[in-house]
Amino acid sequence: MKKPPSVVITDAARSPGDQLHSREIRYVTMMGARVACLIVGGVLVSLDVPLLPIWLTLCVAGMVLLPWMAVLIANDRAPKTKAERAADAAAREHRQNALADTPVASGEPVTIDSEIVDPDKTH
Repeated sequence: MKKPPSVVITDAARSPGDQLHSREIRYVTMMGARVACLIVGGVLVSLDVPLLPIWLTLCVAGMVLLPWMAVLIANDRAPKTKAERAADAAAREHRQNALADTPVASGEPVTIDSEIVDPDKTH
């Protein structure tokens, strides 16, 4: 009887390129909304619109806040899954165990020089 696979491809994380593409799409969408706020603000100023100061305040807030939010969202990456966190913890533990198992050299300390000196040759 066959053993079921330990890793299923549908459980795999999204590729970094795919994550980057989705962040780029979000960034461009938010910057497009910023441009829309600029255009709507310009149109509202040229027309006689009731409650103009409120509409302009909303447009200016969108033009100021959207770039900041777009950069934060574009630089964010997906949170690690439980499996990724467990793999990172196991790798850290493995490195710590490897460092702990490394024997400490005893005896004369090692000096590292920048020049190679041949003891047979005299200056």
